[in-house]
Amino acid sequence: MIANLEAATLKARLVAVDWGTSSLRGALLDADGKVLQEQTHPRGILSVEPGGFAAVFDELFGHWMGESGTRCLISGMAGSRQGWVEAPYCPCPASLEDVRARIVDQGRVSIVPGLSDEHDGVPDVMRGEEVQIFGAIALTGIRDGLFVLPGTHNKWAQVEDGRVMGFRTFMTGEFYALLSRHSILSRTIDADAPMDEAAFLQGVRVADNGHGLLHNAFGVRTLGLFERRSPGELASYLSGVLIGEELRTLLPQGHHSLTLIGAPQLTSRYALALGALGIQANTLGANATWAGLHALAAR
Repeated sequence: MIANLEAATLKARLVAVDWGTSSLRGALLDADGKVLQEQTHPRGILSVEPGGFAAVFDELFGHWMGESGTRCLISGMAGSRQGWVEAPYCPCPASLEDVRARIVDQGRVSIVPGLSDEHDGVPDVMRGEEVQIFGAIALTGIRDGLFVLPGTHNKWAQVEDGRVMGFRTFMTGEFYALLSRHSILSRTIDADAPMDEAAFLQGVRVADNGHGLLHNAFGVRTLGLFERRSPGELASYLSGVLIGEELRTLLPQGHHSLTLIGAPQLTSRYALALGALGIQANTLGANATWAGLHALAAR
């Protein structure tokens, strides 16, 4: 019987799910964390009716859960108050074990809590990024330094000896969307244009001129007005101004390495901006999420 139990444990699979606000993605992992299959759907928590999460999960992942012993671990906004089951935030400093201890079990499906931090009396939160950080640690062995997660709301986390000591959130991605599509600048730029490296790096440099974002952003309009940059180039210039402002605010003196985690189209921009400042970055993608959920699922 013991031999059979051990064999079943070795064959146990994990359904790893990252359930966000507007979309979700999942991966079927074997006992060693190897990705067997993946899927992505536009079924974020905002598209699910109250009380409908179990039905959506069964529709999308029920065939993966059919094998005996298979469990599921879900990170992201599924653990928010608007999600499937609320998983209260784990306060920083937080280790992998601290987060694991606060996982909310729902039978074979469990929900990962996010992290919380506080600065000057104002709380800060993340959901899903903490899993990516622990996954990056598992994949790279880097247990100290800055971990940067670009997205709609960018996260900068300080990690020491594998523990997330604290973090800050910057609405860089959302500000780009607002300025490029809903402000006066939207009449000047082509927000769907491909990346222009020279214009982007010019924006990064301008962000460090000491005059502030509110002034530098207006330069997007005037560069177009005087035909110094094309609409496509101005999209990259605005991106550079915003990312440059973020880097100017956050990068400590003498820091020469950090870890970027996220979609390649975003991490590549940060790597380019950092490289122009003489800072090297390790870069990871979606595999960090699966590695993090696999690490948290270990008992």
